[in-house]
Amino acid sequence: MAGLQSQSRGAVTPVMMRQLQEFDVRRILYLTAALAMITTPAAAQNSPEAERVRAVLAATPLIDGHNDLPWQVAGRWNGDARQLDVTQDLAQLDPPMHTDIARLRAGGVGGQFWSVYVPASLDGPRAAVQVMRQIDLVRELVRRHPDVFAMAYTADDIERAHAEGRIASLIGMEGGNALDNSLGVLRSFQALGVRYITLTHSQNLDWADASTDAAAHDGLTPFGVAVVREMNRLGMLVDLSHVSEATMNDALDTTRAPVIFSHSSAFALDDHPRNVPDAVLRRVAENGGVVMVTFVPVFISQEIRDWSRARAAENERLMAQWPDRGTADDATVEAALAAWEAEHPQPIATLSQVADHIEHVRDVAGADHVGLGGDFDGIETTVEGLDGVEDYPALLEELARRGWSDEDLARLAGGNMLRVMRRVEAVAAELADEPANYATLEELDGAAE
Repeated sequence: MAGLQSQSRGAVTPVMMRQLQEFDVRRILYLTAALAMITTPAAAQNSPEAERVRAVLAATPLIDGHNDLPWQVAGRWNGDARQLDVTQDLAQLDPPMHTDIARLRAGGVGGQFWSVYVPASLDGPRAAVQVMRQIDLVRELVRRHPDVFAMAYTADDIERAHAEGRIASLIGMEGGNALDNSLGVLRSFQALGVRYITLTHSQNLDWADASTDAAAHDGLTPFGVAVVREMNRLGMLVDLSHVSEATMNDALDTTRAPVIFSHSSAFALDDHPRNVPDAVLRRVAENGGVVMVTFVPVFISQEIRDWSRARAAENERLMAQWPDRGTADDATVEAALAAWEAEHPQPIATLSQVADHIEHVRDVAGADHVGLGGDFDGIETTVEGLDGVEDYPALLEELARRGWSDEDLARLAGGNMLRVMRRVEAVAAELADEPANYATLEELDGAAE
């Protein structure tokens, strides 16, 4: 274990190293979980809601749609997987991380889509290399801890891992820029184990509009339509988090399989463009897909969204006072903005607000079309009460107190995602005799001009 070696360098004999390597890590995790239980109030441990949630998660794998642990390794340690020790309490890092083995166990996580994310600013070849490095990191995580994690590619794989007491590990690719406008690269990523692709990230692609960029295509181009159809043929989940509303609708018009939103919330409760409008929620229900509600504070709290707008306006006002500013002026702007923030503290997003978003998706789309996509380790601040992957049970307990049945809690936790995956796999089987598409962006979109 890299962490133990670095702490004891020069004092560990070969015999001691063999003993450390052979030590049963599961015992450490069980002790950690027991300590966590000791620090939890007995009333909370033994509440009817807590007991119900424990029973639900014993029978149904909790499947989270989006966790950015691989990107943390890229950002903190330049992609050096040797620096990641998930047997340690990574909440103690500065800044803290949200994910480690003990907390995954405490949170009852049964299936995790690990996001292999690359910034939208990277072009295709560089983005593709970064994605492959992160795919390698996911596989290394599973290789190091085979008693804890199992690679998964299908719904059956997830259920098998859950029955074995392991956490099914799936790969979700965030950002179609890594495809480099190539359906062949798309097929290669599928062969490497990628099971969903978030069509865009924060910027438009040559073939799809993002939610946080000025519209360039009014949705999908013909090549973008081909991407969705090829994903259907390959059995890949089409992920519409981050895309514009027009792209959402074009994808829903095109797909033969259910879609997902791996980490998005309800636009009606928070008007951030990353969230899902009610009209699209109703279409997701017709499509059979699932919206996996995320825990990103600015996507959860309208108050934070409004505060962010006001802060941006104040920053713009300050910068306009020094249009030709130098280093000293930049410092003045930063100090003035800090003073504004001190006078206008950022609001706090709460677990209860996350539950509100989940209930809104349920009320509009139905209980069969809502799931969980925390975006842990992809966010700088967390929702109060949802500090890391250990806190999923607290959210389910809140919904239980609100009157959710065990059946609906199981659907939310993972049942809906398993159903969607099985339907996506069935569509791929139906399309198995269709040939691969080798059309290029220039052939498809050039012909459309």
